[in-house]
Amino acid sequence: MSQSVPPPQQPQYGPTGGNPYAQQAPAPAPGTPYPPQPGAFAPPAPPAAPVRNNLVLGLLAALAAAVVVGALYGVIIGATEHEIGWAAVGVGFVVGLVAGKAGGRNPALPVVGAVLALGSVYLGQLVGEAMLIADHFHVGFNEVFFEHLDSVQKIWKEDADPLTFVFFAIAAFAAFSGAKKAAA
Repeated sequence: MSQSVPPPQQPQYGPTGGNPYAQQAPAPAPGTPYPPQPGAFAPPAPPAAPVRNNLVLGLLAALAAAVVVGALYGVIIGATEHEIGWAAVGVGFVVGLVAGKAGGRNPALPVVGAVLALGSVYLGQLVGEAMLIADHFHVGFNEVFFEHLDSVQKIWKEDADPLTFVFFAIAAFAAFSGAKKAAA
């Protein structure tokens, strides 16, 4: 007994009939990352860092740093009775670093930092000179520095040698380069 068996029916998948793969996107070209949609599985890009460019903030921060490190440099000179080149480099670098960190990429800040570093080293040398004078005459530092600053400057001028001005140049260079590096 033989019965006729009807042919098997193809399952219906969507509008194309029996081909379930007919409506899918074509395979990506060789060498393209899978999946081909941009950013499908890529981590999100970090937000761009804001570019700082604040001349006033950089100037004020550098001025404050110049006064503080200049006074500290003066204390070092007064305590050791010598000008120390590495301390002048530190003065310049700190002033420049603060200017660059606070003010950002303003192109005037390295120059401002260098000028403030010169003033800071000069202030430090005056403070150190006043400390030495006060110690020599057994009087207070405040009296020497604030009441006889003109005499301190005259004595500084007499004591200044070429190495003194090398320290100025080193401090200015350190401030300039420190501000550029800190802003980058």
